[in-house]
Amino acid sequence: MSALVASLILSSGAAATAPGPINPLAPKAMLAYTGGSDIVPGPTIPKAELIAALNSVAAHGLNPADYHLATLETYGTEGEMELYAIDAWMSAASHIAFGKLSPSSVEPNWTAKGRQADLIAHFNTALRDGTLASSLDTLAPQHAAYQSLRAGLATRLSASPKTDILIPAGETLKLGLTTARVGTLQTRLGIEVTGSFDAATEEAVKAFQTENGLDVDGAVGPATIRALNRTGSQEMDQLKVNLERWRWLPDELGRRHVRVNIADFSVQAWKDGQIDRVHAAIIGKTFRKTPVFSDEISHVVLNPWWETPVSLARQDKLPLFKRDPAAVQRLGFQVLDREGKVVDASTIDWAAIPAGSMPYRIRQAPGAKNALGQVKIMFPNIHNVYLHDTPDRGLFAQRQRAFSSGCIRTQDPIDLTEWLLSDTPGWDRTKIDATLLTNRETRVNLTSKVPVHVLYLTAVSDAAGVRFVDDVYDRDAAVLSGLTKRASAR
Repeated sequence: MSALVASLILSSGAAATAPGPINPLAPKAMLAYTGGSDIVPGPTIPKAELIAALNSVAAHGLNPADYHLATLETYGTEGEMELYAIDAWMSAASHIAFGKLSPSSVEPNWTAKGRQADLIAHFNTALRDGTLASSLDTLAPQHAAYQSLRAGLATRLSASPKTDILIPAGETLKLGLTTARVGTLQTRLGIEVTGSFDAATEEAVKAFQTENGLDVDGAVGPATIRALNRTGSQEMDQLKVNLERWRWLPDELGRRHVRVNIADFSVQAWKDGQIDRVHAAIIGKTFRKTPVFSDEISHVVLNPWWETPVSLARQDKLPLFKRDPAAVQRLGFQVLDREGKVVDASTIDWAAIPAGSMPYRIRQAPGAKNALGQVKIMFPNIHNVYLHDTPDRGLFAQRQRAFSSGCIRTQDPIDLTEWLLSDTPGWDRTKIDATLLTNRETRVNLTSKVPVHVLYLTAVSDAAGVRFVDDVYDRDAAVLSGLTKRASAR
């Protein structure tokens, strides 16, 4: 606690009735607001409006009790308690405007710039205009997705409690089984309860799997069980977590931008606040997670060579070449020494190279077997992560698609490339297709860079309202834990 704040609290004549010195949530904001004076400037803070403002944060997934609410309800906002009032509003305003957590505390790769707001000016305006009660709401993100999640949370907060129907763990439920667990499943799905997994049950399961972004096989395995057993409380927690993630993002994502949702296996192209196109995506495996960050797409490469990262060369390609030396030529790889000179792969004794090492640089020529497919969409970054095509296009038929080594494989990437180059003169679809036929690597710089945001959102907004998706990387728990702890204002 700053010396100034402490001195202000202890100097008031109301000390006999006040709860004593506070441990400020927002000492820097309080110091900035008082300007170093021992007298709090500005008009008196109306108690009823302040209490209403603090209670409003519940609609954003935050806890009003974290902001001196009980103390202010008891003692009011006058005298030394005015410091509690300022601290409460400033800390709540910071959390609403910028997020309660620092995004880098749970997403170490975070690079989005975040939102901007002059909290002191906003506070003074609210006091002057008599709008303190709604002042925190107006600081919240105005993104349509944020407002949709907020509406979903409001619906659940106001709904009457209901008994959650939980399906016990056990064997995969599928067509032909007759067990008590099937009866519970049928109750959960709201269909006739027979205890037998019949065709009607299978169709109801498939409909649920489609709605929840699961593999549509009609069988109830672990992933489907998790989704079926998502309770009302868990849904509210998931909404709170994702509202927090939206508070970390800037107000402007870009007039034209690309939005990747890792958890939803999707790539969206946005223009003027609307989705122009959506592409299915394949993301990193759970042990090679795709990072969360923002950057700018600067260029695309048609018919790319694949410069195999050293880690993948050691971990994946060396074991392959040890088992099958002919794979080097068959898959179109070129081997280079440390000086960059091409080495005849047939002269290399791959079996003699120690596991976990790779004395060569390897790269794969353009072609049908190239790991990047026909195009890569580049936003140079320290993670060496980008969007690209893939020769394994059959994997897009699955709904849970965590198969890559960290990059984002994108379905129909030529269509996305055409969209990205629509503002780049001379690069219409005819030119793109003609260039692809040459099988020569060709770089095309975008006339204007396009922001790209690689996000992780497990509650998403669509035409039907809020949709929950599987927390494939188990990242929600860390955010939820942070939201439940007392934290200083950012």
